[in-house]
Amino acid sequence: MTGAMDKNRYLPLFLVTPALLVVVGLFMYPLGYSAISSFQDKSGAWTFANFEKAFDLYSLDIGFTVLIVVLSTVAIGVLACATGGYLTLGENPRAVAVLKWLYRWPLFIPFIVAGQLMRTFLAKNGMLNNILVSIGLLEPLQATSLLDWRGIVITFVWKQTPFVALLVAGAMASLDRSTIEAARNLGAGRVRILIQIIIPQVRQTLLVGLILSFVTMMSVLSVPLMINAETPTMMTVDMAFRINSYGDYGVANALGFISYLMAGSVAWFYLSQGVRKGERP
Repeated sequence: MTGAMDKNRYLPLFLVTPALLVVVGLFMYPLGYSAISSFQDKSGAWTFANFEKAFDLYSLDIGFTVLIVVLSTVAIGVLACATGGYLTLGENPRAVAVLKWLYRWPLFIPFIVAGQLMRTFLAKNGMLNNILVSIGLLEPLQATSLLDWRGIVITFVWKQTPFVALLVAGAMASLDRSTIEAARNLGAGRVRILIQIIIPQVRQTLLVGLILSFVTMMSVLSVPLMINAETPTMMTVDMAFRINSYGDYGVANALGFISYLMAGSVAWFYLSQGVRKGERP
């Protein structure tokens, strides 16, 4: 009897071990190795030279990355709340059904495919300008390419909004509708109900989705590489350039460590907000 209990005690550990080995081998070890090597030169001596070189060469790109990701995150949050709000408060059943069917499609498209799609959609002679010209909103000579920082933001927002909207819409659907109906009976409009009643109740879910999107966009290489041929560019392009052109893993790992700090600061902010909320009486 005691032997059977001991076996059952170790069964959960046995089941978790394969997943734990994968996490350690494919994520924790590379993370630790890159973090340590960013403080070492080619001889293995400890130094800050990699960070000094990274800031000297790519300080503008670091700021550009922060600006692009923050701007995209804000736009994703606004559109996700608007999408979830219409799915929750929309009064046109057909429009709600079409939106439910349509808004999820970018979830199934990889970033590299999204980047290629946007190259043809946002180009000077791309589909967007052709549509605007055909309906008379734009003259052919006024057509301009959006394959710059704007194209990166548009691609990120188009790709990540469905993910956050799916989380937010699910959280909104689970809310008690009595407060929504009470607000409607008092004459509140849909926008006011969404902003003052619904969004505060799904704020934690919204923050989780935005943080995951922030970290995801920080790690994407294909979109800035395919869309933005100008400078400044995003840090992922700089990391790939240092490795492929110079074999300079030190500076590349220093840039990676900086991106870890950015992602970690966002996660720390979310966790600190959760701890403060839990400590309130």
